[in-house]
Amino acid sequence: MFLSIASVTLASCASCWEALPPRASGSRPTVQVHSRWSERVPYNEALAWQRHLLAERVAALRAGEASPSDSLLLMQHPPVLTLGTSSTLDNVRSDAPPFELVRTERGGEVTYHGPGQLVVYPILDLRAYKQDVHWYMRALEEVAARVVRSVGLPAGRIDGLTGVWIGDAKVCAIGVKLSRWVTMHGLALNVDVDLRDFAHIVPCGIADRPVTSLRRELEARGDWPLVAAAEDADASDVGPTARPAGGEAGSGGEAGSGAAAEASMAAVQALLLRHFADVFDAELVEVDEPHV
Repeated sequence: MFLSIASVTLASCASCWEALPPRASGSRPTVQVHSRWSERVPYNEALAWQRHLLAERVAALRAGEASPSDSLLLMQHPPVLTLGTSSTLDNVRSDAPPFELVRTERGGEVTYHGPGQLVVYPILDLRAYKQDVHWYMRALEEVAARVVRSVGLPAGRIDGLTGVWIGDAKVCAIGVKLSRWVTMHGLALNVDVDLRDFAHIVPCGIADRPVTSLRRELEARGDWPLVAAAEDADASDVGPTARPAGGEAGSGGEAGSGAAAEASMAAVQALLLRHFADVFDAELVEVDEPHV
């Protein structure tokens, strides 16, 4: 977990996340989507981008000026370990880890980012949604849980732990920072990540629970890789692709690479955008603009 806020079990989900009240016609906030989900954006580049967008929002608020639009950044990262503000090196299992180690301003313990993991950074002014950090964390969990359920897997919460779980294995880590109610950092959903890379750390400081990925869970039952269905599909709106000749689905090669991995990631990011728009009752607009 990135931020030490208690979660609740799926059975009591209604008490941990509440849908926003219906908005008046035309009053949905606009969120600009910067979609780089197919790229491996260096972590420090993404961090500078987030800080720039956050600073713009906060400066406008302090000056009493109109705020820039909310933003949603989607991407993958090259392998990197990140530490929260209060974390130590106690949960790094190697004196010389093979990946870059970056300390960030989010809360919580050490985590891993890498190819095949969809990372989502919302830069939102929560005054347009709900000024409640607990609600926001639960809303991010709700988005990820809906994505997991949309591919046919059970998604739950574990009492006292932040994130989204399949059984007792963590599939999505969540952590945020807020400044004047503007958010940064976000969630990391394991789609087709190489789970062996987590062996270099105690993920989120939780030693007695494993991590998993959508690929691991779906491949076990022959439903991997994924392919996006028709645009008007509802509920369970992705499914398995045909098997490649002469091998198992997703077999061979680096996790997060190849045509099957890209198709699966495309399907998941489309689901995530759809569920984010629903949970936050926002209008998503994809933009293609220069960034820091």
